[in-house]
Amino acid sequence: MLRTAILAAVASAAFVAPAMAADITGLWQTETNGGQVEISRCGNSLCGKLLTSDNIKKNPTLKDEKNKDPSLRTRPLKGLQLLWGFSGGPDKWTGGKVYKADDGATYSGTITMTDANTLKLKGCVVAPLCKTQTWTRVK
Repeated sequence: MLRTAILAAVASAAFVAPAMAADITGLWQTETNGGQVEISRCGNSLCGKLLTSDNIKKNPTLKDEKNKDPSLRTRPLKGLQLLWGFSGGPDKWTGGKVYKADDGATYSGTITMTDANTLKLKGCVVAPLCKTQTWTRVK
C-alpha cells in the first residue's frame, strides 16, 4: 500500500513538473546563405557570432564592406558578432540587436525557441516592419 502511494506521488509529480527548457547556446544554421552562427552567453545576455557562410567558404577574408559605419568596413565577417544584448529566457529573449551584414544595418531583435532544435529570430526596423527567420540547430 505504501509502495503504491509513493509510486502514485512520483508519477503525478512528473506531470505537474515544468518541462526543462532546451539550452539555446550552440551552433545554429541560418535560413539564408549557408550561414552558421554560434550563440553563447555574454554576461547576463545572449550573443551570437558568424562562424561561416557560403561566401566565407569561398573567400575567408571577406570584410564587412556594407557596414553603415565606414570605419567598420575592414572588419572580417568571419567571427563577427551578429547578435547581442538579448535577455529573458528560457524560451524567449528580447531587447537584443541583430546585425545584418547583407545590408550593413542593425535591427531590434527577438529570439523564440519553438523546440530544442528550432528557433525563430525576428528583426525589426520598427514594428510592424519586421522579418523572421527560422534557424535550426547544427548537430
